Amino acid sequence: MPTLPDLRHNLAGRISGPVARIVSRTGLSPNTLTILGLLISIATAWVLATGHLFPGGFLVLLAGAFDLIDGAVARAAGKSTTFGALLDSTLDRLSEAVILFGLLVFFAARSLLQETLLIFATMVGSMLVSYIRARAESLGLRCEVGLFTRAERVIALALGLVLSPIHPLILIIALWILAVFTHITAAQRLVYTWWQTKKG
Repeated sequence: MPTLPDLRHNLAGRISGPVARIVSRTGLSPNTLTILGLLISIATAWVLATGHLFPGGFLVLLAGAFDLIDGAVARAAGKSTTFGALLDSTLDRLSEAVILFGLLVFFAARSLLQETLLIFATMVGSMLVSYIRARAESLGLRCEVGLFTRAERVIALALGLVLSPIHPLILIIALWILAVFTHITAAQRLVYTWWQTKKG
């Protein structure tokens, strides 16, 4: 039976594959797409910091799409490199932090303590999710498990922002989900890594 990471990988491949083949014909390099994704994230952070949450939600999805496409373009064009993979992972982490920082500025400027703390908790949880996987893989272990990977975080945040005009509570619920489930995912990866070391 396929695992959750395998299902995610297959779904991502079906979505990104056709788009990647089209984009690869434009001549844009995967590294260029990675950098463009970061620039969109910076613009998204500014939009969110200035209080435009609804359009910011769509920009979050756009920035997330670049995260999905750049690696697929590298594979489709046969341009996968070790440095490209490192640059992709690094700028993905930076892009996520920048977007969350834009929201942090928005909430902090309005003295909204709960929302500010939730953003901070999400930033810490997201960092742990990525770090545990990277550290485990550096030790030769597989660590792709977890409920809330990058794709789920992007979708949850984007939905919270896009639906926030209906009721502000929707965004708060999305932030609670992000804050809680990023830490649950980090714990899942830590336990899974521990299990592999015991199994070995």
